[in-house]
Amino acid sequence: MALPSSPSDAAAPDAERLLGLYATMQRIRVFETLADEAHKAGQVAGYIHLSIGQEAIAAAVGANLRADDVLTSTHRGHGHTIAKGADPLAMFRELCGRAGGTCGGKGGSMHIADFSVGMLGANGVVAAGLPIAVGAAHAIALKGEDRIAVCFFGDGATNRGPFLEALNWAAAFRLPVLFVCEDNGYGATTRTDSVSAGGGPGVRAESLGIPVTVVDGNDLAAVDAAAAALVRAVREGGGPQFLHARTYRFRGHTSSDPATYRDAAEVRAQLAGNDPLQRAAATLAELGVTPDALERVERHERETLAAALATALDSPWPDLRTAFTDVQDIGAPQ
Repeated sequence: MALPSSPSDAAAPDAERLLGLYATMQRIRVFETLADEAHKAGQVAGYIHLSIGQEAIAAAVGANLRADDVLTSTHRGHGHTIAKGADPLAMFRELCGRAGGTCGGKGGSMHIADFSVGMLGANGVVAAGLPIAVGAAHAIALKGEDRIAVCFFGDGATNRGPFLEALNWAAAFRLPVLFVCEDNGYGATTRTDSVSAGGGPGVRAESLGIPVTVVDGNDLAAVDAAAAALVRAVREGGGPQFLHARTYRFRGHTSSDPATYRDAAEVRAQLAGNDPLQRAAATLAELGVTPDALERVERHERETLAAALATALDSPWPDLRTAFTDVQDIGAPQ
């Protein structure tokens, strides 16, 4: 199992690239914060799952993908969708159930998708995105293209059957797919290690012959470097690769979950020392980026996304006739 490089072993991060990734992380953080507020105000129906604390993984992996690459996500998929290039206004419209949403306002948070940027969809069924991504990768291989598929999933998904099935199929046919395990330590409200036998996700992947890279998922530069190498390996015909990124979600499993099952001291320690945005800001400061420059990035994202949410809430509801579209592949019922 490949281990993350130490700072002395890794090349110095590029300030301009890191600042761009930082902007994506801010976009995700602000989007999630506003979505949470809108949900609590009754403007977003249903459950939403926030990725606050996990932004570095989505931002770094997304930055290493091409526009024609595809990905699948989890129920915690807003950040992945943003990092793949989706329009936040269309995403807010989708969450609010309005016309002009990425799925016409009919999918909502857990089923958000945007085929125009290669985002094949979030999924409310744990581990269901894995075989979808592998199916997409098999189609890419059959067509002889150099695109790749990326699959995001959490550590809780590794105890479900589709995890084994997907990894086995990808390894057996050497498919162009990158598996990204966002390991935040919890499967919903349960510590994953308390219900998982063996050595964890990476050991299971290695047992099928898939190379594994372990990385600190809240170290933006480290995830960027690892993702760049793995995407390149997959694209050049190296078969499936597995990125095990250790991270931590700062909020509960859903926006309505107070997360009282977690020790308060554990959460305080993570907030104080493991916020990926704060860590990236500290690295950028060491590279000469001023606090004013970072503040401008945050202010831009905050103002832009606040305006997008306001526009989404002012958008019309979908026409009732659209309720019967996109339901089946033989045409809408007459």
